Amino acid sequence: MTKKDKRIDAYISRSAEFAQPILKHFRELVHQACPEAEETMKWSFPHFDYKGSMMCSMAAFKQHCAIGFWKASLLSDSKRLVEKAKSEEAMGHLGRITSLKDLPKDAVILKYIKEAKQLNDEGIKLPAKTKALVTKVVKAPDYFLTALTKNKKALKTFEGFSASQKKEYIVWVTEAKTETTRASRLETAVEWMSEGKIRNWKYLKK
Repeated sequence: MTKKDKRIDAYISRSAEFAQPILKHFRELVHQACPEAEETMKWSFPHFDYKGSMMCSMAAFKQHCAIGFWKASLLSDSKRLVEKAKSEEAMGHLGRITSLKDLPKDAVILKYIKEAKQLNDEGIKLPAKTKALVTKVVKAPDYFLTALTKNKKALKTFEGFSASQKKEYIVWVTEAKTETTRASRLETAVEWMSEGKIRNWKYLKK
């Protein structure tokens, strides 16, 4: 029997009007594909766990929603999902979602959820990261610092970061291939830092 977490009900009700139907719909699909999924809140946004491991998540921001799969790199459509997460408009594995029309067809989403469920059934874990993170200090460009000074919370978070945490944000923004991409990433970076989040907050372990 599906058990719903009241904290997620509250999260949805507090979200922007455009986001509510998106969050409600994805939530329904999760329970349709995996009735045993457990709802919980982690890092201030909704997660769906199964057999003690994270399976997928959803989040609402000011102008878009994001949906992520914990083991996206192991799903059958992994290349597309991972590339989508790195694209200029994507904040999650399904892209930058501003309305129900932006979501893939239900059959596609259900497929992803069922595959994620199967991975947890089989106890398959993500491979350990083998590439060491270079902690050399990287200088933030003026436009980056200017954007931060306009948001006191983001600036405070950034100043409290370690060298490697600062580098992750700086490199992500500065390596954008177009001005549009850079502006989009910078806006998102400031938003995330204002919420106290590191660059790869979506992939934090329990």
